[in-house]
Amino acid sequence: MKRFERYVLDETVPPLLGALAVVILLLILAALQDVIAPLLAKGASPLLVARLLALNIPEAVARALPIALMFAALLGLSRLAADSEIKAALAGGVAVTRLMRPVLGLALGVTALSFAIGEGLMPRAQVEVQKVQRQIVFDNPRVIGLGGTDAQGRSLVLTDALGRAISVGEVRPGGELGDLRIVTMQTAQAPREVITARRGRLTPGSNVLELEDGQRVTYQNARPVTVLSFERGTLPVQDVQTSFDPNAASSGQVQPIYLPLRELLARTAVYRAQHVASPGDFMALHRKFAEPLAALALAFFAVSLAVYTFRSGLNLGLTWAILLAFAYYATWSVFRVLGEQAALPAALAAYAPDLIAVLAGAALLWRSARR
Repeated sequence: MKRFERYVLDETVPPLLGALAVVILLLILAALQDVIAPLLAKGASPLLVARLLALNIPEAVARALPIALMFAALLGLSRLAADSEIKAALAGGVAVTRLMRPVLGLALGVTALSFAIGEGLMPRAQVEVQKVQRQIVFDNPRVIGLGGTDAQGRSLVLTDALGRAISVGEVRPGGELGDLRIVTMQTAQAPREVITARRGRLTPGSNVLELEDGQRVTYQNARPVTVLSFERGTLPVQDVQTSFDPNAASSGQVQPIYLPLRELLARTAVYRAQHVASPGDFMALHRKFAEPLAALALAFFAVSLAVYTFRSGLNLGLTWAILLAFAYYATWSVFRVLGEQAALPAALAAYAPDLIAVLAGAALLWRSARR
């Protein structure tokens, strides 16, 4: 690598590290600001909450890398342009491609790192997130508002991997649960089993639900088959799931974006063969590639903007770098929602922010060449 390329990298890498730290912090706060305080206020263990927060860092890093790279490139190259160093380099015979080469090379490394985190660390971290959430729930059921209702007035429930919905009518002092109802569901059919109990308790450190003063009813073809009353009983539950999102009901389903690529490819292949519309899954599949590639698109835009501002006499400072970084994040957020709600084809919604950045960069280079 020649001296000029090393010099450009020296101006880009330090802001990249600083911007990465800031963007990660902002993304974590944006994702968890409605979760951390309520969990702690309801008595959740601070250590478990801290672990839950730490497990969200891989996702924050993967999301932040492309944005941080664009911010760093804009800041570093703007500094070179403001001090007329780009002008001196071009006057000395340095081609514009040599200005692009180190930034795009760095972007290629960021793309690979972002993809590796998204495919390797994020799915594993999400598995641990599910475990920590279960541990928080068993440690203190109050944290998910059991016994309350959601925005639509529906009772909040837990679900487990066996397809059972566990509804709790009341959480009493000391963690005792009241008015429990456990329903074993069947796909597109009436419930297979319904267990009710006046009192119960989730045993800390285990997946066991202790029940008192209850009744168990089994059904066949929607008709009761057996009715059994009991004073005490234990019910093992498997992989209890819940959501700490205050705007969503509990769900045992892992979001598609957290699935490994191989599993997501297999799932979407089945959907295509069966002509099933599942925009969330298809959007997640394209996001697996589009979001890491954003680093290359945004780096190209940043270099193009630096060349354009130099030739037009403009000066981009910190404020513009921040505004452009958040403009990309807002664009990505809008297109993600449009894709997940099938308002746009998944591929178009996923790659649209990258395409906009590339087209904007090409337009800036074209305009700067005409000056």
